[in-house]
Amino acid sequence: MLRVNVFMTQISAERLWEVERPLPAQVQIAVNINILDLEKRSDSTIEAPFVFAVGFTPSIAQINLRGRAQIIGEKEEVNKLLDEHKQQKPPPAIVVQTISNAAMAESIILSRTIGVPPPLPPLPTSPGPVQARPDTRYAT
Repeated sequence: MLRVNVFMTQISAERLWEVERPLPAQVQIAVNINILDLEKRSDSTIEAPFVFAVGFTPSIAQINLRGRAQIIGEKEEVNKLLDEHKQQKPPPAIVVQTISNAAMAESIILSRTIGVPPPLPPLPTSPGPVQARPDTRYAT
């Protein structure tokens, strides 16, 4: 089983919207994650440099994170991962999800620091009001 550790190497957050000016009512937030490469460090370790970017429309701010994910596993798993990378297959979900979770947590803190909406995924909407179920009792 693969184990993934995430290390941030560069953190950048910039508010482009004037502080005195109220933020727009509608803001679209785009999150982009790029795993740049997979680099073998030993028989059981791979490093994956990544870039995590948050963009806002209208352009009120930008948040950029760079880092490295350290992927540790059995020799066979590591070799399989490198072979799949050479075939340009996407990295395993565990790698992408771990990087995304760490970078998202950091970007939420940064967005609060610079006073812009956090890059949270939209909450699911309910299809309608929840109807109470009738109280059904069975007696014998």
